[in-house]
Amino acid sequence: MRKLVAVCLLCLAPLGAGASAQIYTTPSGRSVLPPPPAAPPPPAITVPQVPAMNSPPPFELQNTTPGYVQQGKPPKQVLKKQKRESFDRRISHCLDEGAAMGLGPGQRSAYSRNCAHQR
Repeated sequence: MRKLVAVCLLCLAPLGAGASAQIYTTPSGRSVLPPPPAAPPPPAITVPQVPAMNSPPPFELQNTTPGYVQQGKPPKQVLKKQKRESFDRRISHCLDEGAAMGLGPGQRSAYSRNCAHQR
């Protein structure tokens, strides 16, 4: 029993004494921590040049051609391309064309894939 208590004390003794080397004490018994390191100098901040709103743009960006919009006339509208049919509608149409041409099932599937991608 005494051996067991002695072994336990020997094992636990280093655990409690490890932090004592980190803390300094004064003669009055109060603990004193070392002062923190000095703060690094602040980084140099450079402010970018802000362009003035009333200054003209560089010559390369200026519009040198006159506009075609005349007073009282609205500009012409740009026509958009028609939307493409859905893929399954294109496949159906191409399968019907292939059947009308008398193609077999294997040839019809190859023809419909190629045809649907071209439409």
